Amino acid sequence: MKLLTAMKILLIVTSHEQLGDTPERTGYWLEELAAPYKEFTEAGAQVEIASPRGGKPPADPKSVKEAAEVSRAFLADAQAMKKLENTLVLENVKETYDAYFVVGGHGVMWDLAVHTPLQRLLSSAYERGAVVAAVCHGPAALVGVKGADGRPLVAGKRVAAFSDEEEKAAKLDKVVPFALETRLRELGARYERGPMWGSFAVRDGRLVTGQNPASSVAAAREVIQALKEKK
Repeated sequence: MKLLTAMKILLIVTSHEQLGDTPERTGYWLEELAAPYKEFTEAGAQVEIASPRGGKPPADPKSVKEAAEVSRAFLADAQAMKKLENTLVLENVKETYDAYFVVGGHGVMWDLAVHTPLQRLLSSAYERGAVVAAVCHGPAALVGVKGADGRPLVAGKRVAAFSDEEEKAAKLDKVVPFALETRLRELGARYERGPMWGSFAVRDGRLVTGQNPASSVAAAREVIQALKEKK
């Protein structure tokens, strides 16, 4: 059933590929792009992809190597690949979308977390009634976003994101520029989480967030539900 016909959703990915001071590569996490893309397109939405630099963004090599079935299907989809290889430049995005979904991956912690054009975009989008969503490290893009009252958008809202415990388990807690769970709590978010590596997503009105890669589908479905209610 095409629940979101005539609705437009922007998926936002990182352009950053250096994992801190290490020689390793990072980027967006493939499953966190592929699973929402599948959910949104199957629901009938028009989906575009944007990044800070535009063009083809870097995928975290581990997410490609360990590709889930939904990721392999995404990579085999010619239309999806055309969009991925020609992502829109975030700063140039003028069109309005019904929902904005920030894909995770460690790269987000370095570029989208401090990307002023994205902060302005998400702030104005939320203010005009759009759904704002993010999964895993994607909520790092929300740390600089302000609400209409000038306070952090996440203040007082239920928010999920990659947990500090998961970051330590991934042995990257000393590599990332800040601890995401801790930062969200400092901003006044009502941080919630499920078990490590398990699916967990929360929706607080028009703000949807998911904890980790396994939460990608759940977060996307919460977005669809929020858009259905808007209709």
